[in-house]
Amino acid sequence: MITMIVCIILLLVGYVLYGKFTEGAFGPDPDRKTPAYTKFDGLDYIPMPTWKVYMIQFLNIAGTGPIFGAILGAMFGPSCYLWIVLGCVFGGAVHDYLSGMVSVEHGGIGLPEIVGKYLGKRTKAVMLAFSVLLLLLVGAVFVYSPAVILGNIIKEGSVSVQMICVVAILVYYVIATLVPIDKIIGKIYPIFAFSLIFMAVSMLICLLVKWPGGVPEIWDGLQNRTPQNGKIFPCLFISIACGAISGFHATQSPLMARCIKNEKLGRPVYYGAMITEGIIAVIWATVSGYFFYAGGNAEMGAEGITAAPQVVNVVCKHWLGTVGSILALLGVVAAPITSGDTALRSARLIIADAFNIEQRNISKRLAVSIPIFVVTGALLWFNIANANGFDVIWRYFGWSNQALSIFTFWALTVYLVYKRKEPYYIMTLFPACFMTSVCTTFICTAKIGFNIPEAYTAYIGLAAFLIPLALFFIWLGKRKASLSAQ
Repeated sequence: MITMIVCIILLLVGYVLYGKFTEGAFGPDPDRKTPAYTKFDGLDYIPMPTWKVYMIQFLNIAGTGPIFGAILGAMFGPSCYLWIVLGCVFGGAVHDYLSGMVSVEHGGIGLPEIVGKYLGKRTKAVMLAFSVLLLLLVGAVFVYSPAVILGNIIKEGSVSVQMICVVAILVYYVIATLVPIDKIIGKIYPIFAFSLIFMAVSMLICLLVKWPGGVPEIWDGLQNRTPQNGKIFPCLFISIACGAISGFHATQSPLMARCIKNEKLGRPVYYGAMITEGIIAVIWATVSGYFFYAGGNAEMGAEGITAAPQVVNVVCKHWLGTVGSILALLGVVAAPITSGDTALRSARLIIADAFNIEQRNISKRLAVSIPIFVVTGALLWFNIANANGFDVIWRYFGWSNQALSIFTFWALTVYLVYKRKEPYYIMTLFPACFMTSVCTTFICTAKIGFNIPEAYTAYIGLAAFLIPLALFFIWLGKRKASLSAQ
């Protein structure tokens, strides 16, 4: 419990101090007009109030990650706190802020365009396919999981009700993807935000009031408490993504780059939204620590339950009662729905930008969107038709999500080098090397990857960190020599 309080304080201090440092790395110009004004189209480029932009950004990136991911991460033990705080302040918030502000600087361009500009056309092509695939996976995953929870609220255990919820959410995705961003997303997100914030605040109050004993603290040891789930490195860093570092966020930041009114508002919108997500992850990691390791599951009559949605359901009902649990669970439902709709919207915009397809005309929006809906539907059907379909898609989503952050961090590092901001590129360089190490090690040793024996984990991880680092400094040295010769 003390660890939770300290972590929340550190996240807030990180926003004030390192957030200011990160802002200095970009150097926002309050007098430069943002794309919301220079490219206003009444559809995707629309200036909106800062509080709405913040809420939309927060809900876009939240999904079930800071809740479900934190629950899965807490099973590894108190080491999850270190990853959430350090990953969020020095990695995820930097990643989200800079990807958003670089998009603002370049007229609201999407992530593949940013990557192509700084890492080359070939990398852009890979990034285009990779990011669209990830967004479609997000759409499929974030239809199914909220539909199951919502269906259980309406009529627990009814598969038919769950399928009705699936169809209803999918129809909503279609509409939200096609209409102007301020018509639906801009109007209903504040309601969804209330549910999500209510859920987080309710859990925090319950923890502070109950002050349950036995919750693992940092000083109790960082050993892996659930080794059957894999090694802390790299599995913890894949399990907790949205609460620390998530590549998916960089596909969402350009959406708000097209709506933000002033560059000085970037820190509260981008860095602030990520810190908020980190706080939610810390709260749920503490709830889960109590549930798994301090007798919470026995107290709630839920021994043997480990699945994240079930943990959320049990805890909310036991602590908040019927009405409170419904409001809290609606927050858990709202988070993935609001990530899923903007994921498909991002996919439409990325494809449209790549092929220069103007989007003001509804027929052209449909031409881009229909294939997106068809593929999302196919992935969703795989989810439903296969007993372990959701688990398979979720694992690939988890890895590809973190792999996407590698492209973003490297592009941002090169951006800072090009801007001649000599000390600042370090802040993205080391997260780039670290995430390269995490994702390379995971795909090499995981069963869904190359299944190399875990005994080689340390060697693979070290090599995957040091080799890109060395190659970067070789490239940097050549670049400096070339500039000196001019």
